[in-house]
This record gives sequence, C-alpha cells and structure tokens, in this order.
Amino acid sequence: MKIRVNRDVLADAVAWAARVLPSRPVVPVLSGLLLEATDELTLSAFDYDVSARAAIEAEVSEEGRVLIPGKLLAEISRSLPADDVELVTEGAEAVLTCGSAEFGLITMPVEDFPVLPAMPPAIGAIGGGVFASAVGQVAPAASRDDTLPMLTGIRVDIEGESVAMAATDRYRIAARDFTWRPAAPDVAVSAMVPARVLVEVAKSLRGGEVSVAMGDGVAGFESVGRSTTVRLLDEQFIDYRARLTSEWSIRADVAVAPFVNAIKRVALVAERNTAVRLSFSQGQVLIQAGGGDIGRGAEVVPCELRGDDIQIAFQSQFLLDGLTGIETELARINLESPTRPALIQDVPGDAQPAFRYLVMSLRQT
Repeated sequence: MKIRVNRDVLADAVAWAARVLPSRPVVPVLSGLLLEATDELTLSAFDYDVSARAAIEAEVSEEGRVLIPGKLLAEISRSLPADDVELVTEGAEAVLTCGSAEFGLITMPVEDFPVLPAMPPAIGAIGGGVFASAVGQVAPAASRDDTLPMLTGIRVDIEGESVAMAATDRYRIAARDFTWRPAAPDVAVSAMVPARVLVEVAKSLRGGEVSVAMGDGVAGFESVGRSTTVRLLDEQFIDYRARLTSEWSIRADVAVAPFVNAIKRVALVAERNTAVRLSFSQGQVLIQAGGGDIGRGAEVVPCELRGDDIQIAFQSQFLLDGLTGIETELARINLESPTRPALIQDVPGDAQPAFRYLVMSLRQT
C-alpha cells in the first residue's frame, strides 16, 4: 500500500472509527484499524457487536490492506504537523510520514481480522439534527447496568412516517416522537438499540441526513461516507405508553432556563442521593435542598399553577435530565400527589407534546 492523504481528514476519520475499539479486546486484532486503499481509503473497526467504517479521499499509488493498532494511530494522527500524510507498507511495518515526522508502526495480521457485517436494507432516512436531538432526549433515562441489558437500550418503534423512541432505568421513562422519511409507506419495525452506541452515532452523524437500516438482528446507520452497524438487544420492553397517559389533577408551567439554573444552584448543597424539594403554589415554585452538615439552599422561580398547592421531591440529576430535554421555552410538569411520579413535557402550543419524561418522586425527609 502507498497513499497520500490530508492530515486533518485522516485524523478525523481515524478518531471517528477508533471510538468503537474495545478497551479490552477478546482477541488482539480487534484493537486494530483496518485500512483498505482502492480508489479511496476506507478505515474500519469491529468488536463483534459494533462496527464502524469511514471512507475518505486519498491519492492511492498502490492499492492494499493493512491492520494498524487503532488507538496508537489515533494519537499519532491528531499530533501530526499540518501537512499531507504519506503511508507506505514495508514488510511488517507501516511507515507514516508527515513533514519531518516519521513513524514506523508494526502491523497486525490482516488475515485474522473478522469480516464486518453487511449493512442491512435501508428502511428510511432522517435529518441528523432531529436524530441527534431525539437520541439526546431519551438516552439519559437508559440504565448503565449491564446486568439488565433490556434497560441499557433505546426502544425504537417505526410505523410509516412516525417514529417513537423510549428508554427507562425503572426510575424514569423518557420518550420522544418524531416524523421521518420512510423507504416504504407501510414500513413497521420495532427494535432495541444499545443506548451508548446510538448516542455515539447521533453525535457523529448530526451533520447530514442519516440513513437507517435494519434486518437480521442488526441496525445500521449511514451518513456522508460513514457507517455504523450494531447488534440489536432483545426486543422485550415495558408498555411505557400506558404510564405516560395518566390523568393529572395538578399542572405547573415554568420557564425552562431559569428553572434549570435555579435547581443547579440549589443542588450544590444537596448531599449525594438526597432530594431537591419543590413547593408549587400560585405564581411560584420554591426550590429547596440541603439542611444537613453542608448547609441549605433555596430559590423561588415564577410558574403558572393549575390545581392545588403541592410539595414534592426528586433526585436532582434525574429532574435536570428531564428538564434539559425540553426544547420549548416552557416546561409543563404534571403532578398528582407527593408520592406519585411526575410527568415533564414540552409545551408546543396546540400540538401534542413530542417529548415526555416520567420521573419517580422521592420521600421527603
């Protein structure tokens, strides 16, 4: 192999592909990035669950394939001077030259690298911004506990032009509805996608339109020369919609930005896993925390209350995760009693709320 490529383009593609490299690979070759030079340069990574492939323009003098330690290549690529990069394979060594810098990297046996899964059939497309926004809203509610894989995923239900995403860790549920452009008007798919992978995909592909593919237990996402596949989780999931359609006797509308800032300030004196207390009354909500060994804090924020006054408490980060997912100026907090969950939703005028977030209340002390 002999290629020449722009340094910034190479560094960006290497960093993007290397993000899926396992920290503790099952076999050594899975720590490598596969570089394939044809009429362009393709970089691939795979850990048997997630694959990443990026194609970039390169001046190819000699076609070939080489497997290079991925994290080392990522560190070297981003530290190179601002000049074109030349990569040449010589025996068991890949020689990388950029300006006055030269690195000789010991290659790995390319024949041992597993074949990446094929991209399943495309079922539709969505703008990268909408996709990133929806994933960012629901992903905080996914569990980080791998002992219950179902809770670590984002549920995706597709029917025609409608898409619903949801996640839960048993203490809160986040759900987002949006429309997209299906490949066929009668498409109907349900899948559980690992949340951590979907978050990375959403961050990296937010610049253009994202093509979504699904089939044979694999989901695929592709945009602007970059593609990711991921093995799906078991499809089992709770009936989250039933939990989001309760009747609420109390409703409070509050401006999101001042409410979030006040909670963050007051929570500075809240000890770990202690509650932030909210007291809703006509025209205002009083936010309180602390009172133990550290100190206490309180702040009042205006709100419009319909229904009886109520005092309720939440884990501060869970509360903030729901409020920061709101994309409208106002957030609506639906309440029933201090011991029942609250439903946070956006206030989009006459339209149905696109984002809903159910969060458990805490016992006040």
